[in-house]
Amino acid sequence: MPRPIPRLFLNLYRFYSTPATSASTKPTSAQKWVPEKLELDGKTYISEEKYWNISPNLIKLTERRLLFDEANPLNLLKRRIVNHMHKKHRKPGNRSPIFAVCEDQRRIVSVFENFDSLLTPLDHVSRRTSDTYYVNREYCLRAHTSAHQHSLIKQGFDNFLVVGDVYRRDEIDRNHFPCFHQMEGVRLYSADELFGTPQPGKDFKLFETNGERTKEKQEFHAFDAAKVLELKLKETLEDLCRELFGEKAQMRWVDAYFPFTHPSFELEVFFGEKWLEVLGCGVIEQKLLESAGAGSKVGWAFGLGLERLAMVLYGIPDIRLFWSTDTGFLHQFQGKQPGDSIQYVPISVHPQLYMDISFWLPENHDSTHMKSDAYDLIRNIGGDLVEQVEIIDEFYNPKTNLTSHCYRIIYRSNERVLTKEEVNVVHGKITEEFIRLYNVKIR
Repeated sequence: MPRPIPRLFLNLYRFYSTPATSASTKPTSAQKWVPEKLELDGKTYISEEKYWNISPNLIKLTERRLLFDEANPLNLLKRRIVNHMHKKHRKPGNRSPIFAVCEDQRRIVSVFENFDSLLTPLDHVSRRTSDTYYVNREYCLRAHTSAHQHSLIKQGFDNFLVVGDVYRRDEIDRNHFPCFHQMEGVRLYSADELFGTPQPGKDFKLFETNGERTKEKQEFHAFDAAKVLELKLKETLEDLCRELFGEKAQMRWVDAYFPFTHPSFELEVFFGEKWLEVLGCGVIEQKLLESAGAGSKVGWAFGLGLERLAMVLYGIPDIRLFWSTDTGFLHQFQGKQPGDSIQYVPISVHPQLYMDISFWLPENHDSTHMKSDAYDLIRNIGGDLVEQVEIIDEFYNPKTNLTSHCYRIIYRSNERVLTKEEVNVVHGKITEEFIRLYNVKIR
């Protein structure tokens, strides 16, 4: 689910034989790189300078389809979850899997799909250009695979899994990357599917009129329907958790909030001597189903972050490693099966190098938005050599009406030892770009 719509909800994708992206490189501004258009997944989008905040480095990431690389641990984990869901959830008579796997959804979605269809409040922080990558006022890179939930239900899908790469402006450390991967599951029920064949003297209903919204149910749902939905949801996900973490996995449910489900929960498992958040889920808001043309049914949805789980299950310490082309990393997963027990063996450990950059922001420049811009700029110039960025000092001077930021940039390669000289070159380019793009004054 989106964040604070947490980073947990998801979707699956097909590897295109044609190039994934193409962008006109003619800048429309002297201050920042803004292409005239962006081509992605076979469709062309016209950019708007006011909204465009996608870096060239991010566009390069869209060309890597990690979920389709069989030597990548994310591919193994995706297949493991899909195999489990297909084995455990089948149509009567064991005819075929219940869940369809959707792998061909476009990565640029409308603002309606990314936010409004999911009942995201208009003032929610995730809508800001400091959080989401926008092409123009109407389209953005999907920030979560839940962006496809409404459209798939509207197309007539009742039960589906969606997996794919998603994009979000975020901090820089070992656990965050501007492109990551999610999986989402949705299941809808008619009354007969939820309760089974009607029994004489028993009249179970999905809905009630003039109902009350409580912690346990939505105002539209009958109490019995809400409780059975919750029970089936939790049984399904506890079973999935045992598949991933073992039959004796210790689990607990925690109440949560997501705009498009109620009640909402997070499932945690005790692993590695601590509680780990595995996924987010909940009963789908009936308003969403009604707007998608499925108002006669009820349902639930869950979502999980693949990197988050893969790092724990395979012992991978740094999210950047999923993007590595180093054979020492990839060979550890090449030829493995989804159910194999694999623990990553570090190929090398190289020392960190860190450098600070301090500057005064121009007067009246938004400090919060500057942080998001700074992370993107540093990532765009430094690439995978940047392991972590931390803002270590921030203060406002009332006499000058200026705000100061100081960022500590930690450089480290997973593949070789970095020299002070080459880091100085990269750091110098970062400094130059801050001055050129944002007119900051270096301290």
